[in-house]
Amino acid sequence: MKLSDYLTAINYSKDSLMDTDNEQIEKKYTPFVINRCLSYFIDTILYSNSMNMYPQISSKMQFDYLSNSIRKRKRFSKWTKKELSSDLEIIKEMYNYSNSKAKEVIDLLTPNQIREIDEYLHGGGCKKEKPYIRSTTI
Repeated sequence: MKLSDYLTAINYSKDSLMDTDNEQIEKKYTPFVINRCLSYFIDTILYSNSMNMYPQISSKMQFDYLSNSIRKRKRFSKWTKKELSSDLEIIKEMYNYSNSKAKEVIDLLTPNQIREIDEYLHGGGCKKEKPYIRSTTI
């Protein structure tokens, strides 16, 4: 069973997948991921939120609730992912910073300074002089 099989059964086909004696079907059902996928739609977000409030309920009960409560409709969405900016990657590479530290520092550098750092890091065959960036104290 794949994630799309569960979502199709809940959203569109209304198949009762959990009524079989196969325990693997119930084990592979991940309530958090299913609820996250359903939270992208305005007509299913309340159902997924109510299931998030009761995580102790068995997978079969959650599946049955969602399958019987949600109206039949085809729903497709892409999983949203965080996008890291290229400027952030340049700062992380230059100063060996973590994501959170680089996010704090990125506002202190001008676009021209970031471009100089990028040229220093990826400037080609000859090693250039390390860019001087004066520290600003507030």
